[in-house]
Amino acid sequence: MNKLKKHITFLWEFLTEDIWRVTKHDVTSKRFSLYNVIKVIYLTANRFVNDKVSSKASALTYNTLLAIVPILAILFAITRGFGFSNLVESHLVSFFGGVNETTETLLSFVDSYLSQTKSGIFIGIGLALLFWTVLNLISNIESTFNHIWNIKKERSMHRKITDYFSMLLFIPILLVLSSGVSIITGTILKQVEEYVMLAPFIKFLVKSIPYVLVWFMFTALYIFMPNTKVKFKHAFLAGVIAGTVFQIFQFLYISGQIWVTRYNAIYGGFAAIPLLLLWLQMSWTICLFGVELAYASQNIHSYSFDKDIRNISRRYKDFICILIMSLITKRFAANKTPYSANELSEQHKIPINLVQQTLFLLLEINLIHEVMTDAKSDEITYQPSMDTDKLDIATLMNRIESHGSEEFRIEYNPEFKGEWEAMLNLKEDYYRKASNILLKDL
Repeated sequence: MNKLKKHITFLWEFLTEDIWRVTKHDVTSKRFSLYNVIKVIYLTANRFVNDKVSSKASALTYNTLLAIVPILAILFAITRGFGFSNLVESHLVSFFGGVNETTETLLSFVDSYLSQTKSGIFIGIGLALLFWTVLNLISNIESTFNHIWNIKKERSMHRKITDYFSMLLFIPILLVLSSGVSIITGTILKQVEEYVMLAPFIKFLVKSIPYVLVWFMFTALYIFMPNTKVKFKHAFLAGVIAGTVFQIFQFLYISGQIWVTRYNAIYGGFAAIPLLLLWLQMSWTICLFGVELAYASQNIHSYSFDKDIRNISRRYKDFICILIMSLITKRFAANKTPYSANELSEQHKIPINLVQQTLFLLLEINLIHEVMTDAKSDEITYQPSMDTDKLDIATLMNRIESHGSEEFRIEYNPEFKGEWEAMLNLKEDYYRKASNILLKDL
């Protein structure tokens, strides 16, 4: 038992601390890639719990329940205009495992919703409410994605309206295309049965089409929704895993429709509601798990030395500030291309998360500013915000130490006057020595 406890303790320390201190220069490329996979899995699971994804999925389930009928009403209204409403209805029915309480309830609500448009009741407030419900749902989805991606700034209202309704117009096109693919593949299956050797392989390809469509649907969602640049390979990795899990859940959900009769006995006409809620909750949980995976995969390098950075000492933090400010100042004095955060991290072996924290602080105290050196690139670089011939260590440290609020007035208390003056005298001696050392000369 003692040996087992030691192994478990060693493994836990390795997962939570040691593995995050390993750099690509410490081990072989294969081992480093394996460590990255382990870190992505650990970080995804850890953030899934800490971000309370289940609670966020519940909130989106509630929002979706309010908006599902208006969204379907918009889709049916668009597709009826083009004569494709039967395709949308057949997709909805097959998605929920055939004609059942859920599909009948949804279709009856949608028909009732659309019938109001003919009588004129839907005009005005009703129309505004419909669009607000849809926009509110998609806006909440974006907010949830942005929170997971640590994005503070959302899309502008203009972008929300244009982007969201472009997506709503794209969904009917996707449904029509998927129906066309289904028809074509059905025809191919009938023709390929004559070829004994190729039949199993072709059937496998045809059966994999729904998975591929779901993969790209999740991938597009992970790229489009967050208000940041998500790389395709990370979104696709998350899309494949989340899409596969979703398809498995969908199969189990449809297979479990045989238990609907038991729900009918308990809930009667409301049997569709708990089943729909279950489906929405699990679907959003799977979807948000994929968001966490995409974030972890793309930003895994930002968590190197994460625990050490969170517990960094004051003097080491000051050292990093002096170091990064000196590097930026030297680059500017030499009239070279300014540093980006990634360049500072990669060239000087500083953890990217620590670099970003330091740059944010230097921006806050107005010693650097952001510049775009290349119109073709979205990468932000940094330059000094004051004359480098006057930018010394004393100026930097004084700005850092005085940054923030000092309006507590404790220093005016005669009882603590000695402590305040002792601290000022100590700093004054320190600044007097440091004022002769320019950051560009270090």
